[in-house]
Amino acid sequence: MLKRPTSPSSAATIAVSCIAVAMLMLDISVINTALSDIAGGLHTGLSGLQWVLDAYTLPLAATVLTAGALADKFGRRRLFLIGLTIFTIASALCGAAGDIGLLVAARAVQGTGAAIMFATSLALIAQAAPSQEQRAKALAVWGATIGAAFAIGPFVGGGLTQLFGWRAIFIINVPIGIVALVVTLRSVGESRDAQARAIDWPGQVALIGGMFLLIFGLLRGNGEGWGSPLIVATLSGAVALLGVFATIQLRSPRPMLPLRLLREPRFAAPQVAAASISASFFALFLYITLYLQTVLGLSAIETGLVYLPGTALMFIVSAMTAQFAQTVSPARLAVGGLAIVAAGMGMLLTTGADSSWTVVLPGVLITCLGTGLFNPAASALALSALPEHQSGLASGTNDLFRQTGIAVGIAFLGTLVPASAALGGDPHAYVDGFHHAVIAATAIAGVGAIGTWALLRPRRSTVGQAAVEAA
Repeated sequence: MLKRPTSPSSAATIAVSCIAVAMLMLDISVINTALSDIAGGLHTGLSGLQWVLDAYTLPLAATVLTAGALADKFGRRRLFLIGLTIFTIASALCGAAGDIGLLVAARAVQGTGAAIMFATSLALIAQAAPSQEQRAKALAVWGATIGAAFAIGPFVGGGLTQLFGWRAIFIINVPIGIVALVVTLRSVGESRDAQARAIDWPGQVALIGGMFLLIFGLLRGNGEGWGSPLIVATLSGAVALLGVFATIQLRSPRPMLPLRLLREPRFAAPQVAAASISASFFALFLYITLYLQTVLGLSAIETGLVYLPGTALMFIVSAMTAQFAQTVSPARLAVGGLAIVAAGMGMLLTTGADSSWTVVLPGVLITCLGTGLFNPAASALALSALPEHQSGLASGTNDLFRQTGIAVGIAFLGTLVPASAALGGDPHAYVDGFHHAVIAATAIAGVGAIGTWALLRPRRSTVGQAAVEAA
């Protein structure tokens, strides 16, 4: 039986939510600088390394909606504790893995725990910061945590790997997770939705299957050939299963993802915005890192240092959003931030095979500036799209679009970068492919900004509002 908190604390709730999201976001990016050491230590090739990455992001993207529904039904604090426990134990298993198969399996379990934590973190913040002013400040911290954790991942991973070996990037989660568990048990209050949705297991199975086949097909397309029977069958299966998922959601009286809500601009806009920045900047981040290390020859720690100015700027800007959130609407901040992200990524087209590392600084700084504006505002839009008692659905849906954007974005942009050049091949070939990925990422962010603006333009939407209230 879970221990009841003796004195629920808003500050403690926000703190453990940010700690949890920092750990899970770090584990998306921190592993990049340790991949070569993992390959040497576990005697695996590129295929094994790809599955180390994918085994984490796939369950994180595909199970977050069900985690949100479970949190609404059984309690957000209870599910947060379960997710935190799973994540902490799986991190220890990752650090102890003796072969690539065990590491991939442990990463899949870790991703499931991460999905539960991600789905409940925004909901916990919503209950801890009920007023608009309190929530703006809390979301500023939460948004800064997401961006900074993702940005400093290579630096943290490089430092830990160089000092203690690659296993340290996973083991470091264990003491942090234990502290977060103790704080949650002592200081976080419970909440649930009295009218929580039923768990949509058929929809969940269809979503996981469709996502897996889609990412698998995109990652293997260049190697197998896009017209090969395997890739054609894989992508066709992905389309079929995702179609089944959509059909289930439309016909179910209590769907996992009420697709009719996407007809309401106020609900659809945060999802478009979250998917856009994830599929563009967060996905491109991997290929920027590979450019710095494999083309320019920077070490893991040097790569992390290149990102530090942008990280600091992101922290400052995210904190400042709380100061003018009362005068500038979250919609304008989100759209403006996404447009700035697009502009910053476009500046990366100046990179070359013989450039100095300083060539990436302007683009990274501008992109981080936009991300600092975007993250807190987008989170506020996501939470305000539904009534407070449905914060689990609101945060779960937004997390689905965020994580799906990262998973699909990495796979899609990877089709534009030659795999043979990504790990020490022809630097000119890599730069050419990297430029193509930059153009694609810039277009995704730009279209996302336009789409978000179009959805959030001031309008009277009595019918749409009624649909949200009914859902």
